Amino acid sequence: MSECQLTVLRLFVRLSNMKDAPETLTSDGAAHSVEQAMPGRDAARAADGDALKQSAILGAAMRVASRYGFKRTSMADIAEEAGMSRPALYQHFRNKKDIARRMIESYFETAEHAVRDALNGDGPIEEILTRAFEAKAGAFMEPLLDSPHGADLLDVKQTQARDIVEAGMARLQAVFADWLARETAAGRIVLHGTPEDEAAVLLRALDGVKQPPYAAFVRHRDRLAQVLGRGLAAPAPRA
Repeated sequence: MSECQLTVLRLFVRLSNMKDAPETLTSDGAAHSVEQAMPGRDAARAADGDALKQSAILGAAMRVASRYGFKRTSMADIAEEAGMSRPALYQHFRNKKDIARRMIESYFETAEHAVRDALNGDGPIEEILTRAFEAKAGAFMEPLLDSPHGADLLDVKQTQARDIVEAGMARLQAVFADWLARETAAGRIVLHGTPEDEAAVLLRALDGVKQPPYAAFVRHRDRLAQVLGRGLAAPAPRA
């Protein structure tokens, strides 16, 4: 058997013995596993897995805190709701404060993108503002306002994560201000102050109707958006 045939045979045997780590051939004829050829793949998978676990933990924490209140909720309660052991939970979060801060941080990250997308949509000003206000409220608002411990949960923002709230609100205000400036330049909105000041007024007004129950909040939120949107809209040109 020639040396070339022997080489082909050795490679065939090696490839036939692959199990979980398939191999690829390099330019020098050597065989390397795909895992070796892609060293970042395991790290990316691990990061994705951690993100999914943390998301599940945050959802579990919100459900438990809605039932018992944040003060009465323990790490053991959160671990049980998330379907994991306490040691596993502590691999992701140090304590309840750490969970609360990450929950609020996650809310503002989601809200910022959702509000920007809503404001980039088409339609009358009041409809755009209605969608933006809904996006700003996010998915956490319903369990928060319908919980008998809603006041306790709202207090967490100020006692556990004031810095995150201030930074998040500043980013949201900037998103609304950019939209107001664009719409003013396009002649669709008339402002009586700077975009930044008007954006702050919009957010304060929305915060003012954030009262339980959730169904009432939704009615007041949408009505507020309609009133403010009509007030901002530039008058239609006369025929």
